[in-house]
Amino acid sequence: MAKAAPMTSQAELDALVCAEAPRQGCWSDEAYLRLTDYCRRLVEFTDGFVEELPRPTSSHQLVALYLYRLLHAFMRPRGGAAMAAPLRMRIREGKYREPDVLLLQSRLDDRYQDRFWGGADLVVEVLSPDKPSRDWIDKRKDYAEAGIPEYWIADPRDDTVTVLVLGNGDYVEHGVFRRGDTATSRQLEGFSVDIAELFDEATP
Repeated sequence: MAKAAPMTSQAELDALVCAEAPRQGCWSDEAYLRLTDYCRRLVEFTDGFVEELPRPTSSHQLVALYLYRLLHAFMRPRGGAAMAAPLRMRIREGKYREPDVLLLQSRLDDRYQDRFWGGADLVVEVLSPDKPSRDWIDKRKDYAEAGIPEYWIADPRDDTVTVLVLGNGDYVEHGVFRRGDTATSRQLEGFSVDIAELFDEATP
């Protein structure tokens, strides 16, 4: 009886995919999409360059998933869709991001696609401790460029959620919410998050 061929691990598959990859600065949109079709790592793309994001921590995941569950439950009966990473979102030709959570208010929106989304009505990032400026500066600029009306930044370091709304091409604060507060949304009337409950979810 013939022996079964050994299974290829995800790490081996990732290594094979990366070995065939273009040099930095030479990536196309399609090459990036092909890579991330098969690679289970979070990878973002900007004008020919790819960047692998660090693996999220347990507390990061718990905060992100708590917000995802709330948004999913809120949007489902209203005909919208909320998704959690990994899901690529196109900012423009040559630039893709992978928000922790993203939302469209209608599943019939042309931006709602299987392979990647062409935008969002609201995105959420849980602050990455390795490089906070990625979420506070880089992605703030990117999401404004994409015309995303609302951007939430959850910061487990001080248990705050900052809600930004787009106006005149840049974001302004709708509110900075702390323990004891209830975060609200400009885009989603009636949606709110108890900040203490959110961050208690990530506390051992």
